[in-house]
Amino acid sequence: MKPSCNRVFSSILWLAGAWNLSAQTTLKGHWSGSIETPQLSLGVEIDLDNAASGWIGSISIPQQGASGIPLDGITFSGGKCSFRIKGAPGDPTFSGTLAADGKTVSGDFSQGGSSMAFKITRTGDAKVEIPKASPAVAAEFVGTWEGTLQAPAQSLRTIVRITNESDGAHAVLISVDQGNAEIPVTSIEQKGKHLSLQVNMAGGGYEADLNAAGTELTGIWTQSGGSLPLSLKKSAAAK
Repeated sequence: MKPSCNRVFSSILWLAGAWNLSAQTTLKGHWSGSIETPQLSLGVEIDLDNAASGWIGSISIPQQGASGIPLDGITFSGGKCSFRIKGAPGDPTFSGTLAADGKTVSGDFSQGGSSMAFKITRTGDAKVEIPKASPAVAAEFVGTWEGTLQAPAQSLRTIVRITNESDGAHAVLISVDQGNAEIPVTSIEQKGKHLSLQVNMAGGGYEADLNAAGTELTGIWTQSGGSLPLSLKKSAAAK
């Protein structure tokens, strides 16, 4: 017995409706958009994916030279979503709503007590950048290093803390004169007396050499196409 045309068309329509519902209720994907700050429209590229371990994500801010910054605290329920930039000063957080067509997310971006509008549009599949573990560094590099970055407009006291943990080397950069902002170091590489730090959150990096006494790092900080000399001395407590 042949099925009626009406029944066939009903099945096709039901499947199409189910697909559209799925498209409307997923946060997975690559999203492009902007945060509307008082000074400018700040472009962002955001990747969100639902892995076996839960939601994962990363954000890039091209205008600041920042890329592959991890996101955490990702939640999505009933069309509402929230996620924040991991380890960034002021707990920068996105809180938004997925549009009914599943193509855009809009809402508020908050940081340090300020709130701004944001909107992002799905432009492709998610390609989350996962931070890679850095190999442990030699013991002489472990500790707290302090110095001053002579920026054109001001002097910025800078601290770098380096530790070896069970999964490898970790470091954080602290800008004392910018509210003790703690910025996670993305990758650490040591070759002999040479140390390389990549700081994706700041769109910068540090290349330095350790002196023979193991007490001072002398090198160059680069950021947004510019470079400045930066020497860091090991704190007495860390020697």
